[in-house]
Order: sequence, then C-alpha cells, then structure tokens
Amino acid sequence: MSVIRPVRNLEDANKLAQAIVNTIPEPFLVLDADLRVLEASRSFYEIFQVEPAQTQDCLLYDLGHGQWDIPALRVLLETVLPERVAMDGFEVDNDFPGIGHRIMLLNARKVLYDESDTMAILLAFRDCTERRVIEREKAALLEKSEMLRRQNEVLLQEMRHRVGNSLQIIASILLLKARAVPSDETRFHLHDAHQRVMSVAAVQQHLDMTDGIDQIDVGIYLEKLCAGLGTSMVGDDQPVAITVASDTGMIPSAKAVSFGLIVTELVINALKYAFPDHKREAAITVSYAIDGDDWTLIVSDNGVGKIEGIKPKADGGFGTTIVAALAKQLKADVTMTTNSTGFTVTVASKAAAKPLLRAA
Repeated sequence: MSVIRPVRNLEDANKLAQAIVNTIPEPFLVLDADLRVLEASRSFYEIFQVEPAQTQDCLLYDLGHGQWDIPALRVLLETVLPERVAMDGFEVDNDFPGIGHRIMLLNARKVLYDESDTMAILLAFRDCTERRVIEREKAALLEKSEMLRRQNEVLLQEMRHRVGNSLQIIASILLLKARAVPSDETRFHLHDAHQRVMSVAAVQQHLDMTDGIDQIDVGIYLEKLCAGLGTSMVGDDQPVAITVASDTGMIPSAKAVSFGLIVTELVINALKYAFPDHKREAAITVSYAIDGDDWTLIVSDNGVGKIEGIKPKADGGFGTTIVAALAKQLKADVTMTTNSTGFTVTVASKAAAKPLLRAA
C-alpha cells in the first residue's frame, strides 16, 4: 500500500506536479518565476509536436522555434498575471508550426510557497479553434438570414404596394365603366364588382397594418375592418351602427384573410339589402367566439329579414357562393336564418359540436 508523503521541498513539489500534469488530457505547463518550463504534460508534447529535451528548462518563448513568443501572451505573463493570482479565458490566436492556425484559451495560476520565495506558474491550454469556427459560421448564417429577411420585407412591402395600387386601378375602371354603360343591369353588376374589389382592398389594407406578423389579434382586426367598412359604405340617408363583439384570441394571417373577406361580404350584403327603407337604430353585429380549435363567426342585422313573397337576399347569390367557398377553406359550416326581425349568417368550425355563439 502506497503512502502519500507531505511535500517537504521544491524537488518533491516538482515530482508531485509532474504526476499531476501527466494525468491531464489538455496541454499543461508548470513554469518557474523566470517563465522556464519545469514540467509539461504528455498532451502538450503530442499536440504541439515538441520533444521533452526541447522543452524542459527552456524559456517558454523559445519553445518550438519561438511559437509561443506571442505579444498577447507576454502581456498576460509579464503584465497582467504579476498583478493577479489567476487569469482565466485569455485567448491566444496564432499560427503554430506543424499544426497550423489555432485559437487557444489560457488559464494561468500563480503558486506561492509559504516557506520560500519560490513561485511557480500553472498554465493550462484549451483548443477552441473548432468552436470558434462554428461560432463564426453560425454568426455568418445569422447575418445572411437577417439580410434575406430584410430583403423579403422590402419585396413584401413592394408587393403590397403594387397589389393595393392594382386593386385601386381595377376599382376605378369598374366605376368608370358603370357610369358609361347604358344598361341598368350591367351598371348594377359593375357596381357590385366594384364593391367586391374594394372589399378585397380593405382586407389587404388592414392586414398590411400588421407588418407581416403571422399571428393577428382577431378582435382588433375585425374592429378595424368593420370601422373601415362603416366609414366608406354607410351613408347619411340611412345610418347603420356596425359593432363587433369578439373573444380575445390570435389567428394566423392566412386565416384572417378568409375571415376578413367573409365579414366584408356579409356586411356589404346587409348594408345593401337589410334596410330598403329608412330604419331608426339600424344595426349590424359581428360576433366571434373561440374555444381552443373551435370557433364561431356570426354576422347579423336587425333589418327587414324575410319578407313574404320575396326571395331571401343571401340565398343563392354570388355573395353566398363566395362565403361558402371561403368557409370550405376554413373547414367550416354556414347556416342562415331569417325572420321579420332580421337576417343572420353563422359560420362555425366543423370541429365544434355546436356553435359557440347564438344570434340574439
């Protein structure tokens, strides 16, 4: 059984240091106060391709034909370390003969002996070259991704601008054609097409305000959309209050487009047909409820509703076809109810066992 003896002199300390450093897998040096090598680990010899005879008792700066004569290292050992007991993570970036370019992190410790003025310096090396390469590659990729993101934002803004201008041009052409044609039926259809183009433009305008955010607050979105429709389409001869009652929730921007077009189509339809005669307190209500993946959207009015002998206003028309197609994209069902107190359209997700909302 071996017995560990206390260190009594410098020779014993050197033997202990040699035993310790030879068990360390990373390069390690023990230097004296003059920066001469007392001991070096086997990994130091292997990694830096030097021999013990060329290392022991040699000045650190003379090792490997001066490969450690680095200004940054001199600053560490001759200026920084004398003022401190330890130094961690000191980076050395250098080209080393035989092994090429390396980035080393150095940890240094001063060892002072109580019974003498002798001092030793422990110097540990950690090769972080590959890590630095990966970090630089990652930073370059992030920079490239950010550049592509900025380019995409510019292209998206340009596309939105062009789409908006194109919709305005189409709407203007339709309006001019409507004024020029002699046929009342043709004029009606051109005005109808103009309103639908403007509804698409309104949806696109409100989505532009989100600056490309993928998730949109549905309540705020519907409020802004309906406020815009009210401002542009409600006349002084028949004031109509358009109100929104919505749960708080976020929806993808793609889904918001379908919601916006459905609401716009139904609100326009109500404004056109629900109030053929002047009505006090005319109102259109847009309601939205959400519970997990289940949702219900209702657009209702307090207009004339079903009049005996007159076909329901949203039954089988082009607007109904648009709403049905959009609901199909959303995997939702559409139901319509009408009576003497108004007209209601309910669009509910198929996942819902029953609509989350009921019209008042």
